[in-house]
Amino acid sequence: MKCNFDKSLALMLASEGGYVDHPQDPGGMTNLGVTRRSREQWVGRRVSEAEMRALTPASVAPMYKSKYWNSIAGDDLPSGVDYAVFDAAVNSGPGQASKWLQRAVGAVADGAVGPKTLAAVAAMGPEEVLEKLNKQRIVFLQELSTFPTFGKGWTNRVSKVGSEALAMVG
Repeated sequence: MKCNFDKSLALMLASEGGYVDHPQDPGGMTNLGVTRRSREQWVGRRVSEAEMRALTPASVAPMYKSKYWNSIAGDDLPSGVDYAVFDAAVNSGPGQASKWLQRAVGAVADGAVGPKTLAAVAAMGPEEVLEKLNKQRIVFLQELSTFPTFGKGWTNRVSKVGSEALAMVG
């Protein structure tokens, strides 16, 4: 079908930013949104701090395409919805993002985007899908124990993603 992966990746990476190792972040050492743990799983070995600091958009793109974009059937989703679900997948996991999408469109929330979910998405306007998806994200984030520390940034991100996704709908 179509592919907004490159554009969605660039937007998501802008939200994620560069290297951080915040002591209250359960993800620990992170660069470009990639945690050390996920990078180690991807490359199949231990990764040093220097390697984490050296990550580039080109070096993380294959992992994001495989583990996140493909997991949420990004190429089969409408423009804008693809980006919003991808960003949610990166932020909270592809299974959780898929369930939010499925709940938004009234499909069975099993965490796997398949033909029934895609049909339900196609039957609903993308603006409504985005509104329902983002509301679920905010509720989820507000319930996290780390919300007092990171909540303002997270809610700003969801709001920004919503605006950028709506701009992609046209």
